[in-house]
Amino acid sequence: MARKMLVDEEMNQTNQEEAHYDFDLFVIGAGSGGVRAARFSANYGAKVGICELPFHPISSEVIGGVGGTCVIRGCVPKKILVYGAAFGSELEDARNYGWELNEKLDFNWKKLLHKKTDEIIRLNGIYKRLLSNAGVKLFEGEGKIVGPNEVEVTQLDGTKLSYSAKHILIATGSRAHRPPIPGQELGITSDEALSLEDLPKHAVVFGGGYIAVEFASIWRGLGANVDLFFRKELPLRGFDDEMRAVVARNLEGRGINLHPQTNLTELIKTDNGIKVTTDHGEELTADVVLFATGRLPNSKRLNLEAVGVELDNTGAVKVDEYSRTSIPSIWAVGDVTNRMNLTPVALMEGTCFAKTVFGKEPSKPDYSHVPCAVFSIPPLSVVGLSEEQAIEQANGDVLVFTSTFNPMKNTVSGRQEKTVMKLVVDAETDKVLGASMCGPDAPEIMQGIAVALKCGATKAQFDSTVGIHPSAAEEFVTMRSVSRRITCSGKPKTNL
Repeated sequence: MARKMLVDEEMNQTNQEEAHYDFDLFVIGAGSGGVRAARFSANYGAKVGICELPFHPISSEVIGGVGGTCVIRGCVPKKILVYGAAFGSELEDARNYGWELNEKLDFNWKKLLHKKTDEIIRLNGIYKRLLSNAGVKLFEGEGKIVGPNEVEVTQLDGTKLSYSAKHILIATGSRAHRPPIPGQELGITSDEALSLEDLPKHAVVFGGGYIAVEFASIWRGLGANVDLFFRKELPLRGFDDEMRAVVARNLEGRGINLHPQTNLTELIKTDNGIKVTTDHGEELTADVVLFATGRLPNSKRLNLEAVGVELDNTGAVKVDEYSRTSIPSIWAVGDVTNRMNLTPVALMEGTCFAKTVFGKEPSKPDYSHVPCAVFSIPPLSVVGLSEEQAIEQANGDVLVFTSTFNPMKNTVSGRQEKTVMKLVVDAETDKVLGASMCGPDAPEIMQGIAVALKCGATKAQFDSTVGIHPSAAEEFVTMRSVSRRITCSGKPKTNL
């Protein structure tokens, strides 16, 4: 109630007081969250300005582009490359479906790269038009905060513009992190990996998260030899352990060399490429070394601490449940807050911000039942709790239902790759707590499952739903037998 009164009080200020500011809202960062917040705030009648760095596929402290990481150097171009890489195995499989193909299939990396760049340029233009159509004023340059209600934009020619705003929103996202090892400057990040001049013949990927797994899949699918190094026993820490093992098995099945529990210790430039040394004393030489070892909030150059905005030890902007910082007039959404770093979550946070500040409808982002996907080949997708999380949070027994099967397409193609599905259920309430799938079309299927979990669906409701036949998706409504029951005294498996 106190929160609502605070918001209402701000909304009811007089027009005379509003006239003291150049903008009702100024947004720093025109990625997914910033653009959403700017557009929706403008739709509520706010006068909105937004600034963003000039466009380029590879980011730096002074280069970015409207659309942000996801559109320009993240989810979208990555997915285009995943599609491209998947055709290799699809063409192999097509032979057993009667397609007579030449033994040698040629792949043109530069053509795919060109098409990818054309698409992100197109999307960059669309995002600019979305802002313009909403009446948002776009400034190209670097923004920083110089006071609780003042921003400064440094334009491309070095001139500085200063604007006052009743509210300021930080939406600057995150940037790839490089591990502090000798020769780290010889490695690349996902930014550069999406714009390589030449397709590597041999790639080393260091990291166990979704970016590492996805690029390993892309390069392997396009014909490169790939070595994937990661610190844990399995990749994808934080996901369901059983599904992590499935992904690892699929990566190996596709020809990727896995090096678990291994760190890179040094990179050295040689005549033959980049020599990679590990903490086990292994040495190998690669054309490309990709660091996929995490991302850090992009907050360094915003002058935040000088104006009193609190940051955590990673540089993330601290916010309350409404995305407000320690300074009442300054807010933050998206990866720069390091809450749940997914594009659709940044969109949700931007929407909630606009509703709270300009829509007279205080709204907290809801982080429950957020689905996500790892676009490995084949992909993994999940929503809700993993088996380990369910056991950790359980007040009673947990039921686990699993289904492992050979997809119908593989029965003819001959590909030896199983699809695995999983439901985690609260034994007492019958509520489905989590769902996972690794196999073709997993993200498309999981989006629908997420709606069911958001609505509080029970296992009985899944069971009473008629399936679509023949499809992989129908397995989610035909898993009748319990694979295992874990009592409340059970312990989750070690997070490997």
